[in-house]
Amino acid sequence: MNKCPMTTAAGTPIADNQNSQTAGPRGPVLMQDYQLMEKMAHFNRERVPERVVHAKGAGAYGTFTITGDISRYTRAKLFAKVGKQCEMFGRFSSVAGEMGSADTARDPRGFALKFYTEEGNWDMVGNNTPVFFVRDALKFSDFIHSQKRDPATGLRDNTMQWDFWSLSPESLHQVTTLFSDRGIPATLRNMNGYSSHTYSLWNDLGERYWVKWHFKTMQGIKTLTNDEAAKIAGVDLDFHRRDLHAAIERGEFPKWKVQIQIMPELDAETYRIHPFDLTKVWPHKDYPLIEVGIMELNRNPQNYFAEVEQAAFEPGNMPPGMGASPDKVLQARLLSYPDAHRYRIGVNYAALDVNKPRCPVHTYHRDGQTRFDGNSGGAVNYEPNSVGGPVEDVRIKEPPLKISGDADHYDHRDGNEDYSQAGDLFRLMSEDQKMQLVGNLVGAMKEVPHAIQVRQTIHFYKADHDYGSRVATGLGISIDEIS
Repeated sequence: MNKCPMTTAAGTPIADNQNSQTAGPRGPVLMQDYQLMEKMAHFNRERVPERVVHAKGAGAYGTFTITGDISRYTRAKLFAKVGKQCEMFGRFSSVAGEMGSADTARDPRGFALKFYTEEGNWDMVGNNTPVFFVRDALKFSDFIHSQKRDPATGLRDNTMQWDFWSLSPESLHQVTTLFSDRGIPATLRNMNGYSSHTYSLWNDLGERYWVKWHFKTMQGIKTLTNDEAAKIAGVDLDFHRRDLHAAIERGEFPKWKVQIQIMPELDAETYRIHPFDLTKVWPHKDYPLIEVGIMELNRNPQNYFAEVEQAAFEPGNMPPGMGASPDKVLQARLLSYPDAHRYRIGVNYAALDVNKPRCPVHTYHRDGQTRFDGNSGGAVNYEPNSVGGPVEDVRIKEPPLKISGDADHYDHRDGNEDYSQAGDLFRLMSEDQKMQLVGNLVGAMKEVPHAIQVRQTIHFYKADHDYGSRVATGLGISIDEIS
C-alpha cells in the first residue's frame, strides 16, 4: 500500500513520529522538538470544555502529616520534622471515559494530589498504577485516540485499542495490570496511588536523589469483577463519586500511607533498569520503601464545579528541594498540563481558590481572561525594577543536572526489554488472579481481528509462556501461531 508522507499542519514533512528529541538516549527532552510541542498543544485543545482525559472525577480536602524523617534527602520545609502537617486536596478520576461515563469501567484511575505547603503548592499528578502504556510523550495522544471513539462510528472500539497495544510492546506491563483484578477498584478509597514517574529530591548540600512516590491505601485493596462492575453501572453511574462523598460525610475518613523509594543520583548511570522509563518499576529489594507520612481525606467540597472541576494540577508545581527527572513523558507533562489549564479554565486558573497557594504569592503575571482580583493594583509588571518588586532567590536554585549526548530522535524501543516485568507480575499472581486476568483479556479481544489477536498474544507469550498459552487457548489461537 502506498502511504502519503506525514506532515505538520503547515505541510512540512515529519522525519520521526515515534521518538521525541532528547539530549542523549536518556537525556531530557529538548524545547526545540516542534513536533512534540505541536502534538501536545493540539491534543490539549481537542475537547471543549471537559478535560481531554480524566474528565470524570471526585475530590475532597484533607491533611498530610509527616511521620517519617526524610530531611536528609530534601530541603523542602514540609519534610523538615516529624509531625508537620499541611492541608491538601485530592482528585481521583477515570482516564478514558467522558463526564457521563460509568465509574466502574475498566480503566486506570488518576490520583492527583495538591499539597498547600508553606513554600507553595506541591502537585503530585499520578495514577493508581505504578507504570503507564507509553514511555515517550510523542505517542501519548496517539494512545489516547486509540482508547477514545472511532472517528467513523463515534463508538469505543476494541480493535483500535488492541491494534495500538499490539504494535506497542512497551504497553504490555500496564495492559497486564489493567486487565488484572486491580483493573476495577471497588471504591476510590480501596486503591493505591503512585507517582509512576521518577522525580527527584535534593538537599542543602546539593545532593540529588531520584524518587518514586507510593500512596498505599489503609482501607485495604478491594476490587470488582467485570460482572460486579456491570451490575453497579446499571444502577449507579456515579458509584465511586457517591461512595467517597458519603464515607467522608459519615466520618469514615480514608487514609493512605505515603512512602518513597530513593535512588542516589549516580546509581541511575549503572542501574540494570532504565530508571526514567515510565513502563518500568524499581524492585523493592533494590530500593525498599521508606516511610514519609499519612494522607487523610476529611472534608467534602461545598461546590463541585468550583472545587473539583476547576481543580488544576501540574507536575511542575514543586517547592524547593523537589524536582523533575529526565523521564520523557514527565518532561512533556511539565509543559502540557499548565497549557491545558490555560485553555480549559483560563490563564488565571492558579488564582482560583482551590488552586491558590496558602502562602503569599508574588508574581508579575497581569491581565488575561477572567481576572477576578485587584490585578496587583498599580504595582509594576516588569523585572528588574527599582521600586522594590519581588526578585529571585539564588539560595533555592536546584543543583545542575549533568547531561550528555547529541540532539536526535532516539528510538525508545532500542535496547529496552518490555517483557520481563510483565512476566514477573503474571508469575506473582494467584491462580484465581491469573484466571481473572486471562478471562478479562479474552473477553476484551474476542471480537478483534485475528491478526491483531495473534500479534498481541505473542507479546503475552514472550512475557511468560503460560500467560500467552492461556490467552491463545481462550481465543482459539493455535500455539504454533504464537511460539
